[in-house]
Amino acid sequence: MIQYSTKKRVVGVNISLYATTFAIVDVRGNIIAQDEFPTQEHPGINDFVAFLSERLIEMMEANDGYDTIRSVGIGVTSGNFVKGCIEHSPTLPWKGEVPLASLLRDRLGMAVAVGNNAHVRALGEQTFGSAHGMSDFIIITLGPGFGSCVFSNGRPHLGYDGFAGEIGHICVDPHGRECGCGGVGCLETYCAEEGIALTAKEVLAENSEPSLMRDFEVLDPKNVTECCEQGDKLAIEVYRRTGQRLGLGLSFYASVINPEAIIFTGGISKAGHWLLDPAREIFEENVFHNLRGRVKFLTSTLTGIERSVLGASALAWEVKEYSLFK
Repeated sequence: MIQYSTKKRVVGVNISLYATTFAIVDVRGNIIAQDEFPTQEHPGINDFVAFLSERLIEMMEANDGYDTIRSVGIGVTSGNFVKGCIEHSPTLPWKGEVPLASLLRDRLGMAVAVGNNAHVRALGEQTFGSAHGMSDFIIITLGPGFGSCVFSNGRPHLGYDGFAGEIGHICVDPHGRECGCGGVGCLETYCAEEGIALTAKEVLAENSEPSLMRDFEVLDPKNVTECCEQGDKLAIEVYRRTGQRLGLGLSFYASVINPEAIIFTGGISKAGHWLLDPAREIFEENVFHNLRGRVKFLTSTLTGIERSVLGASALAWEVKEYSLFK
């Protein structure tokens, strides 16, 4: 019997510490419908999966029906595409190894793929964004954590167990800050949100001169960027130090990978030249000499939600189709 598939849509899901966003996306990358809910309202994984599946089914039925959806792709911190699990996330409320793909597949009766959010965002960038047409590049996501993904020969390099590309946990200072992963001096401890806030506090403590940063009860990278834009010398120093750490770590990475470009995404990338100029300077000083001046530094052209749900939808197309009802 010849079967003609009518399933031209998938669902893309992005799970962050703060919100779970989900959308129906067609084969051309058009977002048909989109919604979200607070992740932290569901601290138990079974409750979370039950609530997410209910919301997904409601959205599917309200938009041409459940039977038009081929599969689901999920981007999540510490996600592992090889195993379909969340692996020991340092930020999410569910600890240990969480078999998210199988839990959701059993409820939805369709194929589910789970990937690290950096891997998923890299798919979004390659398919719809700044990496379109590239086969060898690195995606760096700067936000609450430090995510990264390597594309080599047009495919994500995931490694034997799916853990490849964790540049956020390479050591850039053996006597540095303690990291949530158990290591010391990890790049994430300097270039993610908490690390930048800590650097800002250190800079303020070391200097008595006036700074707009002193007016904020709670400092975050967005505040620091605003102060830089107003010419605050100490805020500029915060990103100079952060950029130097970032550029050093990326020079190690690029010397091994030989990428065409490094593409920066996430909220902290909005710091722009305040962060990336010092990063580029140190990068060029330390990268393998044959690569100097040849690796592009780019920022994403997609919004955060676009990148996340479109990338998750691209992941959904990669999983083998499955239906409990066939």
